[in-house]
Order: sequence, then structure tokens, then C-alpha cells
Amino acid sequence: MIKKLLLLSISIFSTMALAQTLCVGGFAGSYPCNGYDLQSHISLSVFGSFGATDSWGWTDPMNGDEYAIVALEEGTVFIDISDPLNPVYLGNLTSHTDPSSWRDVKTYNNHAFIVSEASGHGMQVFDLTRLRNVTNPPVNFTEDAHYNGFGSAHNIVINEDTGYAYGVGTDTFGGGSHFVNIQDPLNPVAAGGYSNDGYTHDAQVIIYSGPDSAYTGREILISSGGGFEIVSIVDVTDKSNPVGISTMSYSNSGYTHQAWFTEDHRYLLLGDEFDESNVGFNTRTIVFDLLDLDNPQFSFDFFGTTTAIDHNGYVKGDRYYLANYSAGFREIDVSDIGNQNMSEMAFFDTYPPDNNASYDGAWNVYPFFGSGNILISDRSGGFFLVKSSESDTTDPVAVCQNAVISLDENGTAILDPSLVDGGSSDNSGFFTLSVTPNTFDCNQIGNVNVTLVVTDPSGNTDSCNSIITIVDDLGPDFTCPSNTNVGYDEGQGYYTLTDFVASGDVTATDNCTVNVVITQDPAPGTQLTEGVYTISFSGSDDEGNTGSCSFELNVMEILSTDDNFFDSNILLYPNPSDEFIHIESGNNNLQTFSLYNLLGQEILNYSFDNSTTEKIDISELASGMYLIRINNNTVKRLIVR
Repeated sequence: MIKKLLLLSISIFSTMALAQTLCVGGFAGSYPCNGYDLQSHISLSVFGSFGATDSWGWTDPMNGDEYAIVALEEGTVFIDISDPLNPVYLGNLTSHTDPSSWRDVKTYNNHAFIVSEASGHGMQVFDLTRLRNVTNPPVNFTEDAHYNGFGSAHNIVINEDTGYAYGVGTDTFGGGSHFVNIQDPLNPVAAGGYSNDGYTHDAQVIIYSGPDSAYTGREILISSGGGFEIVSIVDVTDKSNPVGISTMSYSNSGYTHQAWFTEDHRYLLLGDEFDESNVGFNTRTIVFDLLDLDNPQFSFDFFGTTTAIDHNGYVKGDRYYLANYSAGFREIDVSDIGNQNMSEMAFFDTYPPDNNASYDGAWNVYPFFGSGNILISDRSGGFFLVKSSESDTTDPVAVCQNAVISLDENGTAILDPSLVDGGSSDNSGFFTLSVTPNTFDCNQIGNVNVTLVVTDPSGNTDSCNSIITIVDDLGPDFTCPSNTNVGYDEGQGYYTLTDFVASGDVTATDNCTVNVVITQDPAPGTQLTEGVYTISFSGSDDEGNTGSCSFELNVMEILSTDDNFFDSNILLYPNPSDEFIHIESGNNNLQTFSLYNLLGQEILNYSFDNSTTEKIDISELASGMYLIRINNNTVKRLIVR
């Protein structure tokens, strides 16, 4: 009920959807601001939601288009912000189970991974490339995959350098971290977990490159313990044997919420979700010095300009971007953090009524779009997109590097501009990358010159050139028939091996080579006596990549239909038949009966209890010739009329 009243109150100063509103005289429309303009806003009513939670972003590597992902109590919505002044609500992915006040999302390899505290929710996987061509939005999306290794989870953390996701606050591992291999996004696989330090509320996982050389190159997890009021440092390089390194505590702790490294991995910025309301001071950010991961030290407290509670914060460059609940979004300079100096540079307040220590306002901020647009998800206000008001005439600096890319199964490749970026930069800390040409095919195998263009938020550009090496390293894709039974040639004591390539039973396709030459072993025409043979096929494409397949060929001696007797005096009649066949074994016991079509596929199979006579119903069989094997011995033809 409180949420509904808040939604009504916010509607007084928020329209359903707003386009660009400049920050003038400390306000962008009705929103207090300093240094940030409102690009666009979509209210919760457009989404049919009672509350927004987390948010994240995705940049399409194919063309640089940016998309906002906003988690709601009822599901997750996707917004095209390639035109930031005219965002397009593309559609909604409904919660896997029930609505929840806690839903979080992260991205990896063009997929979104979504968790919730709703019971049994697990992890939804959504292919973000589906957003490229949405007709008649908004639409109702369905998940592309689902992971049920845990049910509920408070948050999801992803290390994009390793392709591992970490569910935290789950109903497994005592609420600790639950490891999931997502290197194949549509087939997530459980990879272990860590529970030694109790519940984990939020986390960050990195490949460490900080000052403590003992851990260089290790995969390090920093976890915030919620009500346990500690921060843990864990080495999770070996998922089967995670190792706790150290823990950190601090004064006036209430609920250890979320922490983030500075980009040099020297310092950690921590937010506590209860300290402002419990103690009564302004927004506090706790800073730790991680010079020695085995012995981290408290450095200092930074206090903001309001009494609002801090929620999620992220570091990009020398700025800390903080979702500050009722005080909205805050940009904090951390360039002099080594001297225990931090300062607020700018803000955009998405919750105008007050800056009290409450849980209204900005839940999350996403500052990682290259355009400089910053996404904010507000509990009652919905989606906000803001951008710095500062003018800039300084060009970025483009730095190129060469790269190698592989053609896919269709013989095409799309170049991600980041692959040829050798360390480009801009004074604003934000820039986008584009490269031309960016699509390639089999005709371009070898070296190709490309141009990288770096553009900052003010439209200033710089460019450089690099060489892309296009390679085809995929072998031909072979298709073989299933294992097959065959009989001797008519009147012969052998079977003459078919040319399975000429018959079209074995094929090979390749992404670049049109006609793959296929070799059969044993060669066609080989005479085979009774037994099981592996028939193999191989070939290579024009680039020397190889492929192969094989199947088992069971060669069986077959009697004529005129001879009703099998080996061991087993009698089968009538033959031909259209309803029933009778089997009599004399003094021999009947044990098994198998019937195959001429493709070698088993149609009927019976086991007998050592009887001497049996009656088999064949009335449902289509007319034609079949092969019968009794007691795993000699095979006979059966004609069904």
C-alpha cells in the first residue's frame, strides 16, 4: 500500500514520459540537478509496474546501439536508447515465478542474466540480440534458457573476463556465493560455491591487477555480508576450492550492502544500507586500503551532502557513480582518494520530495555506456536517462591494435570495435567506438585494413587504422546415417559396401568451401563378411580444416524367404504373411526376437521365457520386406503383404 501511495505522489511532478530537459538554475523540469541534463524518462505506469529495482545496460557490438535493461517487481523491461531523447520501450520479460521487490540483472556475451528473491525463480537467460529487430513494440518476451541450480537469489554478479556468474544471497551455500559457468550462455552449468563467511548480499569479482603481487592474475571476489556486517576477500580462481583471504569490519556498521574496487584495485568503496538511519549522519562511503589483500586496512569515511541512504555504487575512471536513494544519483570525484580526499562533483535527483534516510528514489545507476548517457532506475519513478551538461571541445585519443577474428558457421564475421581498441581515451571518461568495415566473409580471408573511430559524448572524434586478420578455422560439418544392419548380397557370401557419399547418405557442408571432397573407409566396393564394421568418412576444406563422421554397419547372413528354417531348426511361418507369424523351435528354447526394416531400424523387439512356440502379431506393419533375428543368430527375410 505504501508503494502505491508513493506512486501517486510521484505522479504529481512526473509525467508518463519526458524527453530532454536541460538542467537550468538547479532544476531539470521538477528534478533538482547539478551538472546533468535529463535525456529522457519513462514512468512506471508505462510498464504497468508498482516498483523498479535494479538496472544494467547492453551495447550492441554490431553497431554500437545502446539498450537499457530495467528490473521491475513483476519482470524485466528492455528499452532502446540508441536515440537517447526518444527511447523506445521494446518489451517485457515476465518473472519466472512470482513478483518480488528484489530483482537483479547483469549481462555477458550479448545475454542478460536475471535473478530474483521470488521462490523458485532461478536464473533467467535472455538473448539480447533479439532486441535488434522488434516489430510493433512493446512485446512480451520469453526467456531463452533457465538455470535452476538455485531458487531465490538476491543478486547476480558476473566476471566477464572469465565467463562465470555468481549468484549471491541464494537459497544454496548458506546464502553465500553460488558459482555458475556461463561461457555458453544458453547452457549454464553449476561450478561450486562458497559459504565460509556466511550470507553474501552483493559482490564484485575481478581478475586482480592491483598492488599486491601475490594475487596478480587471480580471480578475486569481494563480498558484502549484509547483516553479518563484514566484507570478505576470497580467491575463487579454483571454483572447486575457493580460498578465503581476509575479512574487513568497520565502525557504526548496520548492513554491509555493496562494495566496488577503484580501477587500480588499490581501494574499495563500501556502502552500508543502515548506518545513515541508525546513526543519523549524512550519506557515508567507507574506504578501505587494499595494498595488502591479506591485511586490508580502513582508510577513511567520506560523507555526502544529504542524509539519504546509499545503495549501489560503481567506479568508472576517477569517478564514483552512486545511487543514493532519495537523493537520486551522485557523481563523486575519487581521483585523490590516496590522500583521503573525495568530493561530490554533480548530481541528478530522481526523487524530488525529500533527501531523507528512506528507501525511496534511485535504486541503481549504470555509468558504463560509452555515450556518456547514465541510466538510473528509481523505485517509484521508473527509468531515467541523464547526461553531463559540461561542454567539451577536446578530441579523444584513438589508439589502435591489430586483431584476428574467425568466420562463423555461415562464413561471416562481425568485428567488435573493442578488439582493435588499443587503449583509446577521452578527458570525459566516456567514448564510443565504431569500425569500418565491420563485416567480413569468406572472400576476405587474410589481412584487411580497418579504421577505428573514437567519439566522445560531445561529438569530438579521432581515428586510427589497424589490420584485421580474417581466418577460417572451422572444419566441415559431416552428417552420417545411424548405425545400420545389412544382409549379404543375393546368392553371395558377402555384402558389397555401398558408396554412401554417392548415394547421398553421407554429406559434408562447410562455411566457405562449396564442394568438400569426402573419403570413405573402407572404400566402396569392399566385400564384407558377417560382423560389425566402423565405416568412417573424412574430408578437409580449402583452408585445411578437417571434419569426419562414422557409423557402425552390421553385416548379417540372410536366408531366402523360401527357406522357412533358421539355424538350430527354428521354423517361421507363414512367409509371406499379413497378420501373424508363428515360430517353432523344436527342442531349442526361444529367447529373443527382433524385427528390422531395410534401413536397419529396429521395429519390434520381444524377449521370451525359454518357450518353444510363439505367435507374433504383424498386422500393424506396413507392406514390404523386413529382417528377423531370433536368439541373436542368423537373420531371415520376412515379406509382409
